[in-house]
Amino acid sequence: MKFLIVTGMSGAGKSNAVKILEDMGFYCIDNMPPRLINRFIELSDMGTGEIEKAAFVIDIRGGEFFDDLTQSINELKSAGSKFQILFLEAGDEVLIRRYKETRRTHPMSGGEGIHAGIKRERQRLQDIRKMSDFIIDTSTMKPNQLRQAIQEIFDNEEKGKTNRLSITVMSFGYKYGIPLDADNVFDMRFIPNPFYLKSLKKLTGNNRKVRDYVMKWDETKLFIENANRLVTDLVPYYIKQGKSSLVISFGCTGGQHRSVAVANEFYELLKNQGYRVNIIHRDL
Repeated sequence: MKFLIVTGMSGAGKSNAVKILEDMGFYCIDNMPPRLINRFIELSDMGTGEIEKAAFVIDIRGGEFFDDLTQSINELKSAGSKFQILFLEAGDEVLIRRYKETRRTHPMSGGEGIHAGIKRERQRLQDIRKMSDFIIDTSTMKPNQLRQAIQEIFDNEEKGKTNRLSITVMSFGYKYGIPLDADNVFDMRFIPNPFYLKSLKKLTGNNRKVRDYVMKWDETKLFIENANRLVTDLVPYYIKQGKSSLVISFGCTGGQHRSVAVANEFYELLKNQGYRVNIIHRDL
């Protein structure tokens, strides 16, 4: 039996992920105590073998049981069990907004508010995040986009693709800060700014007119060519080092025009080259 451990930040979309996985034929168990994973596998092996793939949601709701997760994962690896880890996350502001909309209490707030709970949870999840095979940032994702991202991961797995590196292409605005999870950061402020053109100012890099304006410059074409060569040349070395996710970020002043247009272009390039890639416009 092949199984998946689903974990990550509270409010990042694990409930939606479970529904998607169930639709994909996974037998799902929510809030699974880590110590029971081995027992579940044993029971499945003793049965008829009807369960071919299972997904266990394990997160900090388990309280003290969650602390057993790292040890349980190491034991599963030692036993040769086939499993993968899917980690869902989102930005602090997004998580705070989601909690306020649902009027729920963060499980680690301790009476100090949502933001304090999120900070504690991030610290507690640092180790498991590093061990994860797939990391999905749901900050700007709608449910159908999350479905597409999860389906793409497992479609590629079933097709036998050996490249398990997941690439996230991100646009951002420097005035809002550089993304903390960025592995590579490229500055797009050398490109003429559409913001200063009246006809383009209120549009974004998702608009064809802005895209054409940004991409028409020789410096933009030169950058795309060289950056694409750099990233694709380095990807095999990231994989060799065991890296499962790579975040490539493109920034401009406000994260509305140049960075968005270039990120979209880069996303299409990588996708056409067969990489597993998703895109996030952080400040759009």
